[in-house]
Amino acid sequence: MEPLSDKNWLVVGLGNPGDRYERTRHNLGFMAVDLIARDEQTQVKREECRSLVGRAIIGDETVELVKPQTFMNLSGEAVNCLLRKPERAVEKLIVISDDMALPLGKIRLRPKGTHGGQNGLRNIIDRLGTQDFIRLRIGIMPGHPVGNMKDFVLQNFAKSEQETVEEILSATADAVRSVITEGIERAMARFN
Repeated sequence: MEPLSDKNWLVVGLGNPGDRYERTRHNLGFMAVDLIARDEQTQVKREECRSLVGRAIIGDETVELVKPQTFMNLSGEAVNCLLRKPERAVEKLIVISDDMALPLGKIRLRPKGTHGGQNGLRNIIDRLGTQDFIRLRIGIMPGHPVGNMKDFVLQNFAKSEQETVEEILSATADAVRSVITEGIERAMARFN
């Protein structure tokens, strides 16, 4: 088996492609990947495995930033395809998704775990046959009851939420960099 130090990190933000979904709650994963790419002065535009991919160096690690273009519920198809390349390994996979179980403004890092009802994570777990990969969940639950969950996640953020969204995306980008440069345990201690 090849040493993991030879493998690239794969940072996958979950979302739905297309202008209609660009700033919706369900697209926080895409927004986080876009912010990391902007911070690292790269672009996420190369097409591979039904995804848009960009490359950056964070610390001394090669990091591939990914936005699957399969729509949320089929994200596993893209991730499974990407992980077939020898320079990638599930042990260096970070998946960023929105989460209705966490309040807006909170993030949660975990080294592994269940899908928690998030259909993109569910599909990735099903396609990979493992839940042993790092995930970073971004809370979207508002401080009021939500009638139709499906409609809610596909809505844009309210103007009153924009500042919180920008802050949480910045924290998400910092948490991803922390996982890559310091390890998951240290990153969890700092960001959870």
